[in-house]
Amino acid sequence: MSYQKPRTQHDYKDLAWSLLPLVLICLVIAGIASQCSFSAKGPTQGQIPHFDVKAALTDDARLMSFPIRLPVLPDSGPDKWTPNSGSHDVLTGTGGGNASTVGYITPQGTYMQLTQSNASVDALAKKYAANLTATGTEQRGNQKWSVFTEPGSEPAWIADFGDARVLIKGAGNGPAFNTLATAVAQAQPLPRG
Repeated sequence: MSYQKPRTQHDYKDLAWSLLPLVLICLVIAGIASQCSFSAKGPTQGQIPHFDVKAALTDDARLMSFPIRLPVLPDSGPDKWTPNSGSHDVLTGTGGGNASTVGYITPQGTYMQLTQSNASVDALAKKYAANLTATGTEQRGNQKWSVFTEPGSEPAWIADFGDARVLIKGAGNGPAFNTLATAVAQAQPLPRG
């Protein structure tokens, strides 16, 4: 018969020894899943997923009932913008509609969202900038953008193109917003199928 200590005599050392196998199992699983790495340099940016933004927005232009624009952004060199994601959404309620969203990683490594929609400016603001306050406007070319900000939150810009509304939002700096806003304003709507 083996000897077991009474529960009242267990201490932190016993707790540590009982948790050690669980910690080792978690590390093995994380290592197998390639989600865990150890580096003395600190965190590094992972590989950006490949996303064909041209094909996605061309498809959206055929499927959506409003014009879709493909902004021309630098796609090589130190100023490269890398598309990394896309999605669709339906905005419900007053002024709602359909939305096409694509995401980019800026040259500085921050994420920027581009959403195009037939929803109203108010509906876009309610959905994507709900906790932000309208703080002014920015003019880029012939296009006026309403700016929504709140300390500690990512800003959003929304423009009414007449036939569609466009929202840009993200963690990018001022030049990133300028680049994306200018590129969208200069883009012609894609052909509709």
